[in-house]
Amino acid sequence: QVQLVESGGGLVQPGGSLRLSCAASAFSFSTLDMSWHRQAPGKERELVASIGAGGSSTNYADSVKGRFIISRNNWRNTVDLQMNSLKPEDTAVYYCSTLGNNWGQGTQVTVSS
Repeated sequence: QVQLVESGGGLVQPGGSLRLSCAASAFSFSTLDMSWHRQAPGKERELVASIGAGGSSTNYADSVKGRFIISRNNWRNTVDLQMNSLKPEDTAVYYCSTLGNNWGQGTQVTVSS
């Protein structure tokens, strides 16, 4: 069982930036593919970005390509999501996950002026 704890959410103006971080408690973290998902009110949860176990393979939803960057540190057991040029439609609860098998509690991101 992998425990995941997100941090870094908050309120930001359109065009601003936020960095989310996820701390994982797992001896096998360096062997796990990781992902960030989000769920906006009234919408289904969607995959935002994923990163392979070694960190060299990344994938992004079309809606965030060029604005978000996923990264990981296998020494610290963390996976981060750098979010730039934020838009109101990025407002959602963001979740860290092991590609859908384990989930964190989520962190709220609100983009509003």
